[in-house]
Amino acid sequence: MRTFSGAILPFKTSDRVPRSSILISVLLVACSMITSTTFGYDGSMINGLNILPSYNQYFSLTTVNLALNTASVWIGGILAGLSFGKVTDIIGRRPSLFWAAIITVFAVILQTAAQNTGMFVAARILIGYGTSASALTGPAYLAETLPFKWRGWGLGIFNDFYYVGGLLAAGITYGTSFWSSTWAWRLPSAIQGVFSIMCIVILPFVPESPRWLAYQGRPEEALRVVALTHANGDVNDPVVLAQYKEIIDTIDYEKNTAEPLSLMQMVKTPSARKRMILCTSVAVFSTVAGNVIVSYYLGIMLTNAGVTNTTTQLQINVILNAFCLICALIGTYFIDRLGRKPTALISISSLTIFLFLVGALTKSFGTNSTNNSGIYATVAMIFLFQGAYSFGWTPLLYVYPPEVLNYAIRANGMGVLQFALNGTALMAVFAFPFALEHIGWKTYMINAAWDALEVPFVWWYWVETAGKTLEEIDELLDGVKHSNAPDLEKVIRGEAERVSLEKEDEGRDSKE
Repeated sequence: MRTFSGAILPFKTSDRVPRSSILISVLLVACSMITSTTFGYDGSMINGLNILPSYNQYFSLTTVNLALNTASVWIGGILAGLSFGKVTDIIGRRPSLFWAAIITVFAVILQTAAQNTGMFVAARILIGYGTSASALTGPAYLAETLPFKWRGWGLGIFNDFYYVGGLLAAGITYGTSFWSSTWAWRLPSAIQGVFSIMCIVILPFVPESPRWLAYQGRPEEALRVVALTHANGDVNDPVVLAQYKEIIDTIDYEKNTAEPLSLMQMVKTPSARKRMILCTSVAVFSTVAGNVIVSYYLGIMLTNAGVTNTTTQLQINVILNAFCLICALIGTYFIDRLGRKPTALISISSLTIFLFLVGALTKSFGTNSTNNSGIYATVAMIFLFQGAYSFGWTPLLYVYPPEVLNYAIRANGMGVLQFALNGTALMAVFAFPFALEHIGWKTYMINAAWDALEVPFVWWYWVETAGKTLEEIDELLDGVKHSNAPDLEKVIRGEAERVSLEKEDEGRDSKE
């Protein structure tokens, strides 16, 4: 049997993967969520740096280069969305995570050593490429490898750790804010690379995606991975056999009915088009919900609200990230219990109301107001807005898209997700400082009006995916299940006959 590692990885893993399904699942989630921690750290760090006087003075920031320094990370994300999906399909999920982490580490070194705006922006573009490549690969990897009972929690917590990174960056930038040297912003930048190094350390101890292995014509390895992730390595477990048969049958169907992994598959059929609309709706809706303003321009937002002290703004940044992490974890807990659609609807409806209130309170008590109660109310609404966003969109962003994408378009579809996510964010991050400067509180009102339009779309168009394997979700969108294996819930409850792989093995032997 071949090892789980690809030829382009500098390590082999067949003997290092543990035989405990729980430990493997924990390592899989840890490896992937470390990459989202990097992105969260980056967002909070640049938010903090935008407040720091030493950073502003070093780069002589104006509205234009403030927007460029901040938004350039999304340029790299767009490039990753266009190119890295195919890489993930060709070399595998694990190797793709490895090389994305390597790119990020190199970019962090470049950013820390930046001597001018050009060097800083170049580093930010590379960081955007590396982190978006990880965000493209990680959810696909988790969705394809985790047991379906763990999938909602694993994919949800993947993005929840955005706020772990954010909390760490907020605390670090607050601590270095009292320094007068350039290390006030260089040290927070340098620490950003630690998370990618941690990802590289974990990778030798996790297996490759069984669905990628099956597509590559390596069914024995796929079976072994399913056994490792579901039943501590027992290849004769009934759940393992049923899940394996679902995977093999569905992969065989996809390989025999379409051009292998073609980009045209994403728009070729009605069900494929629906999958892509569902996927990109998550990217666009979550990015332009209004959180971009809070995530990257909290200092300007607080100044407009009447909170002008730099130390107070940095303290609020720390507390806000901690609050958002708690709300995101609560949302992840409920995402399987409530379902994907109800979670999204609760989140969108709540954040729309709170954003309208942020605009109204900023107009009434902003900038020159001496009404402390009004200022506190504005800050409270900012917290409630971010809490509502974190409850739903933070876990859903990487739970829902890989679920509604079938294997043939999953990696490329996640690339489209990153392209849409980064393209929309680039526009928003670059435009919002100008909007806040020229129309102030009206920015929030316009954004909230857009959010209100998201509610009917999600209610009418989204499909519910909770409690199903990826292959069973295919049945919801294609109208037919591409395997005669029983649903895993029935197997777990003992309501289905044991799956036998003898005929499949005989068929493969005769082909050989």
